[in-house]
Parts: sequence; C-alpha cells; structure tokens
Amino acid sequence: MRGNPFEEIEEMLDRVSKQVEEGMTSGGLQVPGSVPVNVVDTDEEYVVTADLPGYETDDIELTLSEGTLRLDAEREDDHAHEGDRYLRRERTRTSVSRRIRLPEPVEEESITAGHENGVLTVRLPKVTTGETSREIDIE
Repeated sequence: MRGNPFEEIEEMLDRVSKQVEEGMTSGGLQVPGSVPVNVVDTDEEYVVTADLPGYETDDIELTLSEGTLRLDAEREDDHAHEGDRYLRRERTRTSVSRRIRLPEPVEEESITAGHENGVLTVRLPKVTTGETSREIDIE
C-alpha cells in the first residue's frame, strides 16, 4: 500500500514555514539584492544604519519621497586587465536597494547622512509639532 502522496510536499512546506518563522524572529528575512538595515526610533529622530561594504560614497544614492527613504547603491569592478585569465569572474557589477517607510513626517531640510567603513548612517529628525500653550482670556 502506498503512503500519502502529498507527504513529501507537506514536509517541504513545514521546513519552509520553520525557516520563515526563524527568519522573522531573528530580525527579519534578508532578500537578495536588498540592504540589511537597522531603524531606530529615538524621541527626536529616526536613525537608519545600513551595511554597504565595498561601496564608496559616490556609489550611493539617497532620496526621500512621500515618507519613504530610498537607498540605491551600485558599483562596478573595472579592475580587469587585458592579460588577466579569470577562472571565475562574478564581481563585475553589483547593485542593491532598499525602501524604508517612515511612520511619521521628518524635517527634510535637517536630514544628515554619513558613510564610514562600509556603514551608512542617516539621521532623520522628526517634525516637531511646535505645540505651545497660551493662556486664553475669558470675556
């Protein structure tokens, strides 16, 4: 008598499900071609740090549009020499990107970014409501 014909498929789905759950509990899944980031919410600002090893500052483009920070980086390895005999050449062109939706508006004119030792740090100050209190005269 044959066993359940779907047993192998069910086992595979269980393994995939476990991998997804483990990835989510360890801080998220890494999608190929995306940049691993941390986003910290302080009281005054959002601080985004992204790992971009091997990229120069000129390789990175940052834009903010409609509450979404967009990070794109592209580099090209042009160090090939005519006489080189490659056994394998995979480092020719690499591009990565990431979109980060911000939960609150930020002061666009006050955003700063720095890139050091392969780590990009973006500071996005939150919009202050500017709420002040004043006494109201009663007539």
